[in-house]
Amino acid sequence: MRLLDEDLDRPGEINIVPMIDVIFSILAFFIISSLYLTRSEGLPVNLPQAASSQTQRSAEVTVTVDRQGQIAINNQPIQLNQLEATLQQFIQPSQPTLVILNADEAVSHGVVVSVMDRLRQIEGARLAIATKRPQTNP
Repeated sequence: MRLLDEDLDRPGEINIVPMIDVIFSILAFFIISSLYLTRSEGLPVNLPQAASSQTQRSAEVTVTVDRQGQIAINNQPIQLNQLEATLQQFIQPSQPTLVILNADEAVSHGVVVSVMDRLRQIEGARLAIATKRPQTNP
Protein backbone atom coordinates (compact mmCIF):
# COMPACT_ATOMS: atom_id res chain seq x y z
CA MET A 1 0.00 0.00 0.00
CA ARG A 2 1.33 3.33 -0.99
CA LEU A 3 0.72 6.56 1.01
CA LEU A 4 0.12 9.81 -0.78
CA ASP A 5 2.84 12.41 -0.43
CA GLU A 6 0.37 15.17 0.40
CA ASP A 7 -0.76 13.37 3.58
CA LEU A 8 2.81 13.17 4.84
CA ASP A 9 3.44 16.92 4.51
CA ARG A 10 0.33 17.92 6.43
CA PRO A 11 0.98 18.46 10.19
CA GLY A 12 -1.35 16.97 12.81
CA GLU A 13 -4.18 19.16 14.16
CA ILE A 14 -6.09 19.26 17.42
CA ASN A 15 -9.72 20.21 17.01
CA ILE A 16 -10.71 22.41 19.99
CA VAL A 17 -14.36 22.98 19.04
CA PRO A 18 -15.64 19.99 21.10
CA MET A 19 -13.57 21.17 24.07
CA ILE A 20 -15.13 24.65 23.86
CA ASP A 21 -18.61 23.06 23.75
CA VAL A 22 -17.86 21.08 26.90
CA ILE A 23 -16.53 24.17 28.73
CA PHE A 24 -19.65 26.18 27.82
CA SER A 25 -21.89 23.31 28.97
CA ILE A 26 -20.11 23.18 32.33
CA LEU A 27 -20.32 26.97 32.67
CA ALA A 28 -24.06 26.92 31.92
CA PHE A 29 -24.55 24.16 34.50
CA PHE A 30 -22.84 26.17 37.25
CA ILE A 31 -24.70 29.37 36.40
CA ILE A 32 -28.10 27.65 36.43
CA SER A 33 -27.38 25.64 39.58
CA SER A 34 -26.20 28.76 41.44
CA LEU A 35 -29.63 30.33 40.95
CA TYR A 36 -31.07 27.75 43.34
CA LEU A 37 -28.64 28.61 46.15
CA THR A 38 -30.77 31.25 47.85
CA ARG A 39 -30.54 32.10 51.50
CA SER A 40 -33.78 31.66 53.38
CA GLU A 41 -34.36 33.14 56.80
CA GLY A 42 -37.47 32.52 58.79
CA LEU A 43 -39.73 29.74 59.84
CA PRO A 44 -41.97 27.92 57.36
CA VAL A 45 -45.23 29.88 57.17
CA ASN A 46 -48.01 30.29 54.62
CA LEU A 47 -47.69 33.88 53.43
CA PRO A 48 -50.80 35.72 52.28
CA GLN A 49 -51.01 36.73 48.63
CA ALA A 50 -50.90 40.32 47.37
CA ALA A 51 -50.98 41.37 43.73
CA SER A 52 -49.01 44.53 44.53
CA SER A 53 -46.14 42.76 46.31
CA GLN A 54 -42.62 43.81 45.37
CA THR A 55 -39.27 42.17 45.93
CA GLN A 56 -37.17 43.93 48.56
CA ARG A 57 -33.41 43.81 48.85
CA SER A 58 -32.07 41.32 51.37
CA ALA A 59 -33.35 41.93 54.88
CA GLU A 60 -31.10 42.44 57.81
CA VAL A 61 -33.68 41.25 60.35
CA THR A 62 -36.59 38.85 59.90
CA VAL A 63 -39.44 38.67 62.43
CA THR A 64 -41.66 35.60 62.02
CA VAL A 65 -45.09 34.92 63.50
CA ASP A 66 -46.11 31.31 62.95
CA ARG A 67 -49.57 29.72 62.87
CA GLN A 68 -49.69 29.33 66.66
CA GLY A 69 -48.78 33.00 67.21
CA GLN A 70 -45.24 32.30 68.38
CA ILE A 71 -42.70 35.02 67.51
CA ALA A 72 -39.10 34.55 66.35
CA ILE A 73 -36.31 36.93 65.30
CA ASN A 74 -33.99 35.33 62.73
CA ASN A 75 -35.25 31.87 63.77
CA GLN A 76 -34.66 32.54 67.49
CA PRO A 77 -37.94 32.26 69.47
CA ILE A 78 -38.78 35.18 71.77
CA GLN A 79 -41.74 36.56 73.72
CA LEU A 80 -43.70 39.61 72.58
CA ASN A 81 -42.55 41.68 75.56
CA GLN A 82 -38.87 40.96 74.64
CA LEU A 83 -39.30 41.98 71.00
CA GLU A 84 -38.17 45.61 71.27
CA ALA A 85 -35.12 44.93 73.45
CA THR A 86 -33.95 42.03 71.29
CA LEU A 87 -34.46 43.93 68.05
CA GLN A 88 -32.47 46.91 69.36
CA GLN A 89 -29.38 44.67 69.29
CA PHE A 90 -29.72 44.25 65.50
CA ILE A 91 -30.40 47.92 64.66
CA GLN A 92 -27.72 50.58 64.41
CA PRO A 93 -29.08 54.08 65.09
CA SER A 94 -27.16 55.72 62.23
CA GLN A 95 -28.30 53.21 59.62
CA PRO A 96 -31.98 52.37 58.98
CA THR A 97 -32.62 48.63 59.13
CA LEU A 98 -35.24 46.80 57.11
CA VAL A 99 -37.32 44.52 59.35
CA ILE A 100 -39.40 42.02 57.39
CA LEU A 101 -42.47 40.63 59.11
CA ASN A 102 -43.36 37.07 58.03
CA ALA A 103 -46.79 36.36 59.47
CA ASP A 104 -48.73 33.21 58.66
CA GLU A 105 -52.08 34.00 57.06
CA ALA A 106 -53.87 31.87 59.67
CA VAL A 107 -52.49 33.79 62.67
CA SER A 108 -54.82 36.13 64.56
CA HIS A 109 -54.95 39.68 63.24
CA GLY A 110 -54.51 41.04 66.77
CA VAL A 111 -51.16 39.27 67.20
CA VAL A 112 -49.84 40.73 63.93
CA VAL A 113 -50.99 44.23 64.88
CA SER A 114 -49.32 43.91 68.30
CA VAL A 115 -46.03 42.89 66.69
CA MET A 116 -46.28 45.69 64.08
CA ASP A 117 -47.04 48.24 66.80
CA ARG A 118 -43.93 47.27 68.73
CA LEU A 119 -41.78 47.26 65.59
CA ARG A 120 -42.92 50.76 64.60
CA GLN A 121 -41.88 52.14 67.99
CA ILE A 122 -38.23 51.18 67.38
CA GLU A 123 -36.22 54.08 65.97
CA GLY A 124 -34.29 53.18 62.82
CA ALA A 125 -36.46 50.19 61.92
CA ARG A 126 -38.20 50.21 58.53
CA LEU A 127 -41.08 47.75 58.47
CA ALA A 128 -41.92 45.53 55.50
CA ILE A 129 -44.53 42.78 55.36
CA ALA A 130 -43.65 39.61 53.45
CA THR A 131 -46.18 38.31 50.94
CA LYS A 132 -46.12 35.92 48.03
CA ARG A 133 -47.39 36.60 44.54
CA PRO A 134 -50.66 34.90 43.59
CA GLN A 135 -50.39 31.94 41.25
CA THR A 136 -51.46 32.89 37.72
CA ASN A 137 -52.78 30.27 35.33
CA PRO A 138 -51.20 30.48 31.86
